[in-house]
Amino acid sequence: MYRIRTPGYSKKNQVQRWALPDRVFFACGACHILAYAFLERYGHRGQEDRGQAAALWIRPAAGHTGNHIVVATDTWVFDDHGDADRSRYLAHTRRRAGRFWPGWDATLVSLPRDVLVSDERSLGFAGLRLREPGQFLHDALPRARRFLDRFPAPDAAVLRGSAQCCPGYAASSTNGYGPSNAST
Repeated sequence: MYRIRTPGYSKKNQVQRWALPDRVFFACGACHILAYAFLERYGHRGQEDRGQAAALWIRPAAGHTGNHIVVATDTWVFDDHGDADRSRYLAHTRRRAGRFWPGWDATLVSLPRDVLVSDERSLGFAGLRLREPGQFLHDALPRARRFLDRFPAPDAAVLRGSAQCCPGYAASSTNGYGPSNAST
């Protein structure tokens, strides 16, 4: 859970939004574009139906904010920090959001890959509205692909959901749920 601390920041200001450091940009408002780029590079069509890596929307309970979209299997998660153990990641997200917004809770909603880059298709999910890559100041998809280059390729067995994630996993002091593989 990340909150922008830039004085005077408005997500409606596209110049200001585009100027955010990559990690912040993909943590706050373009996480779905990063998830799409990840699935484009490492996924394949139809894998959502077989328990493999797929887009997962962390949808806050009514009256709360803090939407986020990650790529996940039953044991593993990828977002702007890199990969992490799913249960630790979700526990960390709930703890952190609860500090900002007492009573915060969320449900997990699987999303088809094409929804991640379609404003129109995203509206089919109550409470969701996603910008298309070209609806940012510049096309956000090339930026997401470049940002993704900062991370090591995931293990294929983890993506298939047939292996535990994060060998040698240990909580990191930088984010509380796993190694941080990217710099801002």
